[in-house]
Amino acid sequence: MFNLTTATKTIALSLTMLTVISSNDAVAWGQNGHRVIGEIANMHLTDTTRTALQPLLNGSSLAQISTWPDEMRSNPEHFWRKESGKWHYINIKDAKKMHQYVNPSIDSRDKVAHILDGIYYSINILKNNKSDLESKQFALSFLVHLVGDGHQPFHAGRSEDRGGNLIKVSFFGKDTNLHSTWDTHLIENENLSFTEFADFIKTSNKKTIKAYLNSQPADWLIESNKISHRVYDENETKLSYGYVYKHMPVVKKRLSQGGIRLAGLLNQIFDKNAKPLTEALVKKRG
Repeated sequence: MFNLTTATKTIALSLTMLTVISSNDAVAWGQNGHRVIGEIANMHLTDTTRTALQPLLNGSSLAQISTWPDEMRSNPEHFWRKESGKWHYINIKDAKKMHQYVNPSIDSRDKVAHILDGIYYSINILKNNKSDLESKQFALSFLVHLVGDGHQPFHAGRSEDRGGNLIKVSFFGKDTNLHSTWDTHLIENENLSFTEFADFIKTSNKKTIKAYLNSQPADWLIESNKISHRVYDENETKLSYGYVYKHMPVVKKRLSQGGIRLAGLLNQIFDKNAKPLTEALVKKRG
């Protein structure tokens, strides 16, 4: 199983919910959504990447480690209680400026200010041959998780409503909020296990895969921001069958994109022969 130090092995008995600002009130995609993304990613790994990941996974799967950063929010250490929350989201007024927030050389955990920093920090740790096993395991789990977070639209939503957490809605008559609806309720409404869900939405269409891989992390956050604002503009509060019919295709696409892009990113890191736009992300622009 996933193996870290004694301090970081302490997994909460109950899941502490993650915020899009600073309080603990929502987890991106919930457990099932993150696991779907991990499961889909596993389908698209090259053999070289799969081999390279074995010592980091230590018997676990990408799906299993995908929820670890959320589960650790109950750990009493300062990082988990006070610092880790900001890794999971970004709020900016103009999504067109998203690429300006990319710091591809970030190599210190203390400098992480938002999800893009968290993604690139994790990438750099995994690429660094001097990184120890524990650091790489930490980085891998966060990378798997944050790629998932980046595809949940409200992790690039508005700061004033905490990414939809403060927008009260009802889902089939039960009180909740907009963020939780997209995190969990839409996915759980399908009544599928994460393996069933992943199997239902998987694709081998080369054109689709190429389109998804023709991107970088900032692009994923721009997409999420645009989706969140379309949903904001609809201003729906009583959600039921019509809402599911309209938005489940979006949820399924984001989960599929997240899984394929996670695999593309991991292949890019661990397999120098992985083909861009087929197995790996497009090469860095500029």
